[in-house]
Amino acid sequence: MPTKTLQIPTADGQADAFAAFPDRGGRHPGVLLYPDAFGVRPELEGKARELAEHGYYVLVPNIYYRHRPAPVLELPEYIGEEARPAVFAQALPLVEAHTTERVLRDADAYLTFLTAQPEVGAGPVGVFGYCLGAVLAMRTAAAHPDQVAAVAGFHPGPLVTDEPDSAHRSIPKITAQVHIGLAEGDMTPEALGELNQALDAAGVGYTTEIYPDTVHGFTMSDTEAFSPTALQHHWDRLLPLLDRTLTKG
Repeated sequence: MPTKTLQIPTADGQADAFAAFPDRGGRHPGVLLYPDAFGVRPELEGKARELAEHGYYVLVPNIYYRHRPAPVLELPEYIGEEARPAVFAQALPLVEAHTTERVLRDADAYLTFLTAQPEVGAGPVGVFGYCLGAVLAMRTAAAHPDQVAAVAGFHPGPLVTDEPDSAHRSIPKITAQVHIGLAEGDMTPEALGELNQALDAAGVGYTTEIYPDTVHGFTMSDTEAFSPTALQHHWDRLLPLLDRTLTKG
């Protein structure tokens, strides 16, 4: 499985990124993968490799590049209960500094770079993410409706808030097909209702689903939240979404 470490030119400097793609040559549909709040690390690189095995060029940007190249956080190999307070203490200032304005500037740069790669074919792209990355994916899809044909988020961060720039307020601009895979407790019933209303307003095909017996972070095997069953369920939702929108669409 070919992989690369790349530098993405952005308005604020160079963003380092990890890319994985099929080894059979040719050009492949492009997918932008946003990491969770803990950032790019072997766990995310492994997911990129696995998705690339299904025929996609997968780009994973270091969303915290303004601070330093990945890995930005000092993480243990396994993020258990005892390690979480120290990890969150590192991550929270980075998340708070990652404003909507920065997200949208970066999304422009990431998509421009992704679609220019020689291994990436012409046509629409997919965008998905985990935790914080799910919010970034939805913002990206809303800002680039002509490019993004599939968007997904798993155990998402706050998609519905009272803020004027809450991610759900831009969802009616989305033209992509959407899947949101929630852990139990990720959203209140009221917030999920607001999210579904925004997706209805977009007029796109979508599914929002609470994965049973899960806690936030269920796809991440380097955390105590990991659920092998839910991880497989996430692939069972993501792969058909990408296949019908990028491969057959």
